[in-house]
Amino acid sequence: MKTTNQSINHANKQRGAVLVISLLLLVVITTLAISGMNTATTELAMARNDQNYEYAFQAAETGLETAIAQGGFNTLAETDLGQYVINANDEVTTKIRFEDSTLVPDRAFSLGVGSGVSAYHFLATAEAKSKRAAGGTDRDSSAIHTQAFYVVGPESSTL
Repeated sequence: MKTTNQSINHANKQRGAVLVISLLLLVVITTLAISGMNTATTELAMARNDQNYEYAFQAAETGLETAIAQGGFNTLAETDLGQYVINANDEVTTKIRFEDSTLVPDRAFSLGVGSGVSAYHFLATAEAKSKRAAGGTDRDSSAIHTQAFYVVGPESSTL
């Protein structure tokens, strides 16, 4: 009988310890789960913002390609190719500015200096904006790209 009383007394001393440890582990697991959800939400917002910047980057590159491909370059004034919308969120504005004209170096082309051929230097600038829905966590992005180029043509005051 003494062994029975001792086991009952021993069991009475441990009553509730498992409950306290279980509750503490449950709190730790819940905290880790909430932290993981917050991290995932932040990473998704960062990925969307990075994707939005890529949209603006690609829109600016498209604007430069369009500006150079149009072929009509003015040496007297800046050419504003206007603003055009790529989609509901993205738009780009492109301009071409005349910089300078130089004589063609004698070894650069077979015609050489004094042959009536000049190099006309231009600077194309494209400014793109990518907007997102208002009220969300996504941010608007913008990108400005410039491209210098020259056109070889007859030596004159205008091209």
